[in-house]
Amino acid sequence: MSLILENCEGYCRGVDGRAGPNLECEGCGRAVATRMDDCGLWQTVWLEPAAVVRRPSGLPAGPHPGWDDVERAEHRVPPVEPDGSWSRRWEAAVGVALAHLVVATGGRPVTLPVGPVAELLGHAVGGHRSAGAGSDARTVGLAGPGIREVRPRPDVLLVPRHPLTGEPWRPPDDEAVVVPLDSGVWAYLAHPGETSPKPATGILPRGVLRDDYPLPPRPRRLLTPHYRAFDDTLVRLPAIRTPQLRRYYDACRS
Repeated sequence: MSLILENCEGYCRGVDGRAGPNLECEGCGRAVATRMDDCGLWQTVWLEPAAVVRRPSGLPAGPHPGWDDVERAEHRVPPVEPDGSWSRRWEAAVGVALAHLVVATGGRPVTLPVGPVAELLGHAVGGHRSAGAGSDARTVGLAGPGIREVRPRPDVLLVPRHPLTGEPWRPPDDEAVVVPLDSGVWAYLAHPGETSPKPATGILPRGVLRDDYPLPPRPRRLLTPHYRAFDDTLVRLPAIRTPQLRRYYDACRS
């Protein structure tokens, strides 16, 4: 495929597809897809359904990812980009999860677990009137592959989405209230790796090359969920039509 230059409109750093399909077949010249890579957008190519035909390649399909893959170190997505800014994937994932959290708790305040969840998501949750304490607060905890069940169980479980199907992980009894989170983001929160700020004492354990741990990179501003990801997810959840959550939504919009 090659770009249709007259259809490559956008903002400051790329194309956004506003002019319609902007990729054509190099063989016949037919417009077959739309590329979007402007700032603030995922870099994607959307094929035109009426212009393409799906045909099998004849190659064997690779193994489907499973829940075990979520526990692998390479599945973790760091919260900070190489340029020092917050990860765009994290901002979108937190926005989607926050919408589900609002619905799961009925807009009530929540108490986050001490550790990476509170450190990284506390500001995002607090900014949408869901952080707090008291008898009415709902407790939130991490759950999923490789995590031992906590007793007493938190009111809401933050669980990974399946990396292939997108379905949320469920505990064996399947009775808990769950909030799905991007599996790469969840993996970083659940299995962050070695983060101890204390020096090792005595003989270094096997595999440890140094005994000091630099602080993880953090941008100057706190992590904020992507507002469109939050808003677009929230309005599509059926529970938002209940009077209590409708008042919450109207207050957020105002």
